[in-house]
Amino acid sequence: MPRLPLFPTASMDPAQQAVLDKILSGPRGKIQGPLRAALHNPELADKWQALGALLRYGTSLPPRLSEIAILVTGRACRSPFEWYAHRIEGEKAGLEPAFLAALLAQTEPAGMSEDDAAVWRYSVELNAHKSVSDATYRAALARFGEKGVVELTALVGYYTMVAMTLNCHEIPLPEGVAPAFALPQQEELK
Repeated sequence: MPRLPLFPTASMDPAQQAVLDKILSGPRGKIQGPLRAALHNPELADKWQALGALLRYGTSLPPRLSEIAILVTGRACRSPFEWYAHRIEGEKAGLEPAFLAALLAQTEPAGMSEDDAAVWRYSVELNAHKSVSDATYRAALARFGEKGVVELTALVGYYTMVAMTLNCHEIPLPEGVAPAFALPQQEELK
């Protein structure tokens, strides 16, 4: 059960409706997840959806690599909704069932390409340590260049914000979808 009302609603003001229209007419084509909460502040939601669209659809990283970073982040942040949404996107981007199972288990996927391995290591380290080792940074830089490393870091940071929003406001999974793993329990947070 969400902790606050989620959009869209019949009582949206014109600013909220304008942002919703941008979201629906953009590359997402629908509203789900954190933007349903962010619309409580339409300016925030507008900037959020623009940054999210850029990071999802406008970086130099191919979808497969972006989805690896997003799934590692969603799992590290214990966000069932982020995992649910991006597991589907990961499958579309060519992530194999065994690869997805390893990400879910938080283990190193077998047989990764050099690009997959560079993104996986970078994302795992950044989530675990809030930075990456020199060796991991150099490997990512060599594979993706300066622009790619900046984009990869931003992608992990953005999806950390997404996961925190989903978890904190208890944005529900679609009806009939079971979480792939448990949310942190309130008792664990004390």
